[in-house]
Amino acid sequence: MKQPGYDAGTLARLADVIEARRGADPERSYVARLLARGPDAILKKIGEEATETVMAAKDGAPERIVSEVADLWFHCMLALAHYGLRPEAVLAELERRAGTSGLDEKASRKAAAEGGA
Repeated sequence: MKQPGYDAGTLARLADVIEARRGADPERSYVARLLARGPDAILKKIGEEATETVMAAKDGAPERIVSEVADLWFHCMLALAHYGLRPEAVLAELERRAGTSGLDEKASRKAAAEGGA
């Protein structure tokens, strides 16, 4: 269910803010600090946030689930920025997959990997 005011534009605006803070002082900007530390620091945070998301879901705590998923998405956005990618690329990939069975999608990726090996 779509909520008013929350759409792909929200992710694009967040990506713009992340990009604007890339060159900021790492002592004053969390985004600048993580980007300056590089992919290992960003990926570590993604792992931590993913674990916290799982724990919140196992506890069945809706507010915590939403909060932890927001943290996870945010840190994934930092990873995208680090690699010069934008959330629109992820949204395009999700759109490409729309209407395709998850099982079919997984099988096609496996077949492509085996064909390329």
